[in-house]
Parts: sequence; structure tokens; C-alpha cells
Amino acid sequence: MTATPLSDWQSWQHSWDRQQEWYMPDREERFRVMVDTVEAVVGRAPRVLDLACGTGSITDRLLRRLPGAEVTCVDIDPLLLRIARGHFDGDARVTFVEADLTAPAWTGLLPAASYDAVVTATALHWLDTEPLERLYGTLAGLLREGGVFLNADHMADESAPRINAALRALYTSRQEQERDAGALDWAAWWGEAAADPVLAEDASRRFALLGDPRERRTDPRRRDRPTTTRWHLDTLLDRGFGEARQVWCSASDALVAALR
Repeated sequence: MTATPLSDWQSWQHSWDRQQEWYMPDREERFRVMVDTVEAVVGRAPRVLDLACGTGSITDRLLRRLPGAEVTCVDIDPLLLRIARGHFDGDARVTFVEADLTAPAWTGLLPAASYDAVVTATALHWLDTEPLERLYGTLAGLLREGGVFLNADHMADESAPRINAALRALYTSRQEQERDAGALDWAAWWGEAAADPVLAEDASRRFALLGDPRERRTDPRRRDRPTTTRWHLDTLLDRGFGEARQVWCSASDALVAALR
């Protein structure tokens, strides 16, 4: 497969979505429930913070459903932000911030002091326990009273190991069939992105900052990362949220909502 045309940001957005769906075939369903919850709790014209936004997949769905929303997209990855900026070029409702969520003063880069909703998906599992606890406390401070935080990520329910194992085996078999049919996995997608001349500089920055996804290496820092839905709910309550619950789940993932 040749590199996507340089200016075709929508194709890059589409390619990212298809790659992510190879891992999470129910990805659109979690987005639907996420946007439903935003609308239900804070209305149809919210100020939203899209945390670790990537190429802007959540923002894209949110603005299609809630065209009166305003969104601040934050990420550390320069290549994914480049695609997001291209995809939303000319849309005054979307603002972009390049920031490290583990840095002490990252909130000072935001254009607003508070938000109606904070949303994120398949991103915070990269954080170890201590920085994630700090981040949850920071988000409680960023949300207005009555605002909502939504996190869709890899969160396990370990109460039924045999069911989990059976579903994992089924999904792994389907993934192998789809890869044989040409589906891109994580490493292959990054290889194609790095091959696009207009993304090459951003790819180099990304690889220097976060590592090259094409290289399968053991991360020595990956030692203390929360895995259960219960941990997330308990920590959100402990860090300043008034209530928290699971609003959606699959065999391996969950969407949790927390109210300020």
C-alpha cells in the first residue's frame, strides 16, 4: 500500500480509525455512549476537553452529534496532532494544544480555566498508577460543578476468567483473519505514516519522544498500571468526584463516567 496523498487528512483520519477498530471492533459503540452521556449531563452546546485526543476521533463524533460544542484537543504526539489539525482545518470550534499530561503545569496551556466535559479513549492506560491518580485529581479541578469526565479504556472485570478467556480467543482468531485480509495493525500503520513525506518530520519527533511503534520492545517503565474498572471508579471518587459508575463495557474495555 502506498502512502496516502499528502493533503488527504480525511483519509489519514479514516485509516487511523480502521486500524483502531482492528483492535476494538466495538469502538463506535463506546463513542456513541460517550456522546450520549455528554449530552445527557451537560447539554448540546458544551465546552469539552478531548484528552490525549490522537487524530481527533472523539471530537469528530462529538461535533457531528453536538454541532454547538466547542472542543480543546490535547495530545503529546506531534504526528497524530498534525493529522487532527488537518482534519479539522478551518473549524473554529476546535482548538489544539500540544502538552504532556504528566507535566506539572500542562493545564496552563489550555485556553479555558474550566470545562463542562472531559473525554478520553484508549490513552490513559499508558500512565502508571501515581501519575494517573494525580491526573484524575487535576481533572476534577478542571471540571465545573456538575461537569462530567468520561474515560473509555482497557479495564478488566476479573470476576469471570473463563468467560474472559473464551472471548479473548474468539477475538484473537478474528483479528488474525482480518490481518490476513489486509488489515493494518499498530506497527504497520505507523510505518505507513512515517513513509508520508509530509509526516516524516513529525514521525521523527514522535519516535524520539515516545518510541518507535514499529520496534517491539519491552518497556521497563511498564510496571504499575491499573487494570480493573473498580480501581478507576474508586480512584475517581477519592480524587474529588461526587459519583462514578461504569456506563458501558465489552469483554476487555469499559467506559466510566464521573460527575463533579
